[in-house]
Amino acid sequence: MTPIPDATLVGRAWLPQIGPALVRLDGETLVDITSRELPTMQALLEAEDPAATARAAPGHALCALADLGGAGKPQLLAPPDLQAIKACGVTFAQSMVERVIEEQAAGDPDRAEAIRARVGTAIGDSLSGIVPGSDKAMEVKRVLQAEGLWSQYLEVGIGPDAEVFTKCQPMASVGHGAAIGLHPVSRWNNPEPEIVLAVSSCGTIVGATLGNDVNLRDVEGRSALLLGKAKDNNASCAIGPFLRLFDDGYSLDDVRRAELTLRVEGEDGFILDGASSMRAISRDPADLVAQTIGAHHQYPDGFFLFLGTLFAPTQDRDAPGQGFTHHIGDVVTISEPSLGALTNTVRLTTECPEWTFGTSALMRNLAERDML
Repeated sequence: MTPIPDATLVGRAWLPQIGPALVRLDGETLVDITSRELPTMQALLEAEDPAATARAAPGHALCALADLGGAGKPQLLAPPDLQAIKACGVTFAQSMVERVIEEQAAGDPDRAEAIRARVGTAIGDSLSGIVPGSDKAMEVKRVLQAEGLWSQYLEVGIGPDAEVFTKCQPMASVGHGAAIGLHPVSRWNNPEPEIVLAVSSCGTIVGATLGNDVNLRDVEGRSALLLGKAKDNNASCAIGPFLRLFDDGYSLDDVRRAELTLRVEGEDGFILDGASSMRAISRDPADLVAQTIGAHHQYPDGFFLFLGTLFAPTQDRDAPGQGFTHHIGDVVTISEPSLGALTNTVRLTTECPEWTFGTSALMRNLAERDML
């Protein structure tokens, strides 16, 4: 990781023999800013001006950025603590077509190539530039229904309602440097490089970070009703490395222009490079937030929201026509110049450290440290 000049960067770190701490990155130094006033990330993000509050918070140096994760040194956690972890799916036209292919293939990668050719030809060009929910989108829907090509993924991709689901429980996401998990039943899967927004309880977007919303293509492809099994597992998403708070130098407009890159490096020597451009998103990030929180649904502790990805790998890895799938030991790095780099190593969910530190453990820990 390298510092990002002039950025207001905050996060959470596990301090050996102590527990979780709210931290700020000052240049190349990690600073503990945990206090009775700011015991959690949730408390910071509910401040009137989170960036100004974070910058003004007193603290003490913990270690250099380069020493993170070393023996006896702090280890980065995912930035959210009490917040719900939500995610949006099918927000980019290209990845939407891949979701249709997964559905048509019923989760079988051997069928994907032939279906990709048929579905991509019929659907791909017709979706370019469509505004979800618009009259043009509804006309395309009617045409595709008549051709027998309509799909539940197209419904949330170009229809009026976005797909918003719960990715995992609060504090179940993992941070930079941690193992990220694949359910053992999956044989066709991939990383999903995404921007993740931090949203306060009143619906204000206060910052952004990076995320990997791991996708089990065969599980969800068998049935959309298996979305929970495909998405919410031990260590099944990563967020980090830090949360960049909005201030005079960084805003939602920068998120809208973000260009993410992805690299997968396998122990077998395989390398996959990919990208996801937020300029190509079909739904504006502010609209996705508005569809998540409002009179219909409240989040008293706020939430973090994955915005979806353009990335949908088709590069063959194991056999012609099967496309990409992870191997255990893959190192996945998601990068964006304004947000840094998030790196994780792929393991089975059953081999990742079990998630045991939940909300009750956090409250007990803070109480013992006289932080509540």
